[in-house]
Amino acid sequence: MVSLFTKAINSIKSIFRDLEIKRLFAVVLVGFLVLTTGLNSNIESGRNVDAVTRRLDKVVHQDDADRPKTTGEWNREARQTEDAPVQRAKRIAKESGEAIKQWGSVYPDTAKRSADELQDNNR
Repeated sequence: MVSLFTKAINSIKSIFRDLEIKRLFAVVLVGFLVLTTGLNSNIESGRNVDAVTRRLDKVVHQDDADRPKTTGEWNREARQTEDAPVQRAKRIAKESGEAIKQWGSVYPDTAKRSADELQDNNR
């Protein structure tokens, strides 16, 4: 009788080892999340996409820099200067200068806050 229980327990253990419980748990969890997460029908119908796009554009274009911010803007600018390498080089130089100027305006504040934090942590 004991032998029968031992064989049954060993066979159950081997089944669990073969199933790889961690992977099975991950698949079940992901499936549960996908099936129970309710998607808003407005997103699927496209009514909400324009509002999200407008909000995102507003956030991306917060600063007054003249350089392109999105991939679409970069591609549009590249098409405009496709046959004019000199003009493209001038634009790249101008936009690089703007980017460095913008980075330079942010860097001192970030460096000061980091130095202050470092001093506070060393005390």
